[in-house]
Amino acid sequence: MSDQSAKTLFFGGEWRSASDGATREIRSPDDGSLVAVVSEATELDVASAIASARASFDAGEFPSWGWAKRSALVARIADLLERDAEKFALLESGDTGKRLIEARYDIADVVSVFRYYAGLGLTEHERVVQIGDDHIDSRIISEPVGVCALIGPWNYPLLQASWKVAPALIAGCSFILKPSELTPSTAIALVHLFEEAGVPKGVANLILGAGAVVGTPLTSDSRVDLVSFTGGLETGKRIMGVCAQTVKKVALELGGKNPNIIFADADLDAAIDNAVTAVFLHSGQVCSAGTRLLVERSIHDRVVNQIVARAKMIRLGGPDDLEAETGPLISKAHLEKVATYVEKAVAEGATLLTGGKRSTLDGLRDGWYFEPTVLDNCNTKMSCVQDESFGPVLTIEVFDTESEAISLGNDTIYGLAGAVWTKDVAKAKRVAGALRHGTIWINDFGPYKAQAEWGGFKASGIGRELGPSGLHEYLEIKHVWTNTSPARSGWFADSLNSQVEEKG
Repeated sequence: MSDQSAKTLFFGGEWRSASDGATREIRSPDDGSLVAVVSEATELDVASAIASARASFDAGEFPSWGWAKRSALVARIADLLERDAEKFALLESGDTGKRLIEARYDIADVVSVFRYYAGLGLTEHERVVQIGDDHIDSRIISEPVGVCALIGPWNYPLLQASWKVAPALIAGCSFILKPSELTPSTAIALVHLFEEAGVPKGVANLILGAGAVVGTPLTSDSRVDLVSFTGGLETGKRIMGVCAQTVKKVALELGGKNPNIIFADADLDAAIDNAVTAVFLHSGQVCSAGTRLLVERSIHDRVVNQIVARAKMIRLGGPDDLEAETGPLISKAHLEKVATYVEKAVAEGATLLTGGKRSTLDGLRDGWYFEPTVLDNCNTKMSCVQDESFGPVLTIEVFDTESEAISLGNDTIYGLAGAVWTKDVAKAKRVAGALRHGTIWINDFGPYKAQAEWGGFKASGIGRELGPSGLHEYLEIKHVWTNTSPARSGWFADSLNSQVEEKG
């Protein structure tokens, strides 16, 4: 258990308990052990945090720092994160139950995000518009959007927070960070680092609590200028509707149902190995997981038989199990949701080849472990193909032609990511170009870089994170026109001046 006290809300530059004294226990998905006790915010606390962010932004100190000074601050935060990487990894694995080695990779990625935006802040952020008149200076400048509500998920708590916080700081915004109520520990530790790094009072604020309680007041308040949310589709829809009432900017990353397409001419050894990783890493609790496997009919049996054999061999285990390959689901409620999802798939006609239930192996019975699951004979009319399970569940569909593979790959309301496996370069480019998803991997699955935009088409969301576009979400664009030789417009007749001249 961490040494965090219940004074874990942060606003107005101070650590605070909830106004009504409420707390929440954070328990490990691995074995149910107590990880931390944290404050559970009230609507009053949310209003205070918004007021703190609003006052700090309107005072203008942080925006006035300029790009170079803010970049130096973000670089300092990256240094501190690197210094404390093991501490953050332990906190992350404690909350999520993921293996410690995965958490270490996640924290390294967090450091890279802060370093990328520290560098991006030093690039040019103005554009001169060529008018053709020497006495006109026309410039497009970038200014911070204002006060931001940053709402993160539980699967990659600190990484997803970094995608929002780093560009918000570089832009000069003030913000309220709300991590998932299930996984708050690294967000708390991050805000402590902000204090050490020298983030001005009121710029960074932290609210903890369930979305049902704190989400609506956080997103509906007119003093908030932007809401960035990563999470489920239905919650995203509600947030979008709430934000419309005050016409604030909104950025949404709402998950995906991602097709992983394997053609017969692919490097099958690599394709099969990556297909297993794509769906079973972090027990499928990844928005870009390759949960839809589309296989050319002629290689179906070979591919599926090998994937099933591999799935049966996957070792489940907790953060401290050095031999474990993937971990538990986040909660009992989520495990029950995944189990119901599989039951419904079978009822609709899918063939369960392996898995499909909670693990009862020794050492795993106290945690929320679900067996790696493979469902064959699926089609796009089934809910298991259309809906996210957010668990270790692979559905398999077959296709006969390139055009059919494209049609199946696009037959989803989502559009986050997808992959194409083939040795035919021209075919790979055709399919990648035709798929309506925000990221397409060719002969690979899953890598992302801080320099490259991330986000989806259709119901996968609005806006982008990472890359230059991830910074642009936190900026307003202003056009400043300066006339160095002002003159009368002469558009309307000036009868008043004519009368003065006649009298003179």
